[in-house]
Amino acid sequence: TIRGIQKDLPQVRQYISVTEKPVEGMLHFESLLQKYPEDEPLVLVEEDDTAFIMYTAGTTGRPKGAVLTHKGEVMIWTLANLEVGREPDIGDMSVWRACAAPPVFHLASFGMCLANLLFGGTVILPAQVFNPVEVMQLLEREKCDSVLLIPAMANFLLQMPDLDKYDTSSLKAWFSGAAVLPTELRNRFTEAFPQVKIFDCFGQTESNALVSMLRPSDVERKVASVGRAIPFVEIRVVDDQDRDVPVGEVGEAIYRGPTIMREYYNSPEATAAAFRNGWFHSGDAVRRDEEGFLYVVDRKTDMIISGGENIYPAEVEEVLYKHPKILEAAVIGVHDEQWGESVKAIVVTKPGETLTEEEVIEFCKDRLASYKKPKSVDFIDALPRNPAMKVLKTVLRERHGKAVRY
Repeated sequence: TIRGIQKDLPQVRQYISVTEKPVEGMLHFESLLQKYPEDEPLVLVEEDDTAFIMYTAGTTGRPKGAVLTHKGEVMIWTLANLEVGREPDIGDMSVWRACAAPPVFHLASFGMCLANLLFGGTVILPAQVFNPVEVMQLLEREKCDSVLLIPAMANFLLQMPDLDKYDTSSLKAWFSGAAVLPTELRNRFTEAFPQVKIFDCFGQTESNALVSMLRPSDVERKVASVGRAIPFVEIRVVDDQDRDVPVGEVGEAIYRGPTIMREYYNSPEATAAAFRNGWFHSGDAVRRDEEGFLYVVDRKTDMIISGGENIYPAEVEEVLYKHPKILEAAVIGVHDEQWGESVKAIVVTKPGETLTEEEVIEFCKDRLASYKKPKSVDFIDALPRNPAMKVLKTVLRERHGKAVRY
């Protein structure tokens, strides 16, 4: 409880309880509301004023506060609605009932609330701790039209043995985001929910959660893509000297537009490092095809260099997820005395299944170049994740980063 950590947070000056009755030593939220008039305050709000500060996930380091503006918020969620509305047979979104499964401190979830409320829709929020059973019960009981699930959440739903007992006939759309959507997972979801259109959204907190979207009508010909840039957002793919790379080559995605954050809160050094010549540097390694569709390769910081060759963990993870006995997988680089770094896979098997290191490596042998296949495999009960369900690779490196020796 909060009482247990108060002594460790001397910098917090005041606590506000959102409870039915007041809590000793804390301000009471409902009592505070009653002190002020119900009519809207006469406050002039400019479009470039701060709307709110949303903190990054902190998967690679300390979370940073992304300062987002009123103009950016109105634009991004209006544009998101318009992009979704372009899809054929999507229906009247103003009457949609949307379930946002991730916690609302996650910008994708908070944004889904704003997007639906902008068009007059309804938002249904489950408990802050993800529970597959509760989500399925909500989808059935509330007759939801759409659901926001990060890929890991969808994967857990699909493991439910009694999934088909729930009536989800009202469900029209799944919005996927916050992580790359493996093709194998997309296919399994479509098999379980054939009537549901999948919208694969790409972005990060600093970009207001969305810079591109792969719509269902483009999936068949661009299955591994995350779509094209949404209106008013410019995307370039550049090398380490900020030069545009040729079509099809891997580079860093950089963004510019009115929906991108203004700055990092109280962190001018981090802001200066992220913005160069007006472009925000995302840290995402991507490639772009001749039609402008983006393909996420991985985070630049996660790249493994083995014997001078670049290896992106996401490519190896995509193969591991195709194994019928693997529930979850993550890949990290570990020190290798011979090759500099080598690939290590951390694997969670499906309930009741067993695997050996040799079996995993053998599975990858015919599906990956020799230098990309895992040299070692660790088996664990569950991948470490933050509250937004993102895999904490820093934790994996600490726990499983033992060097490979010969």
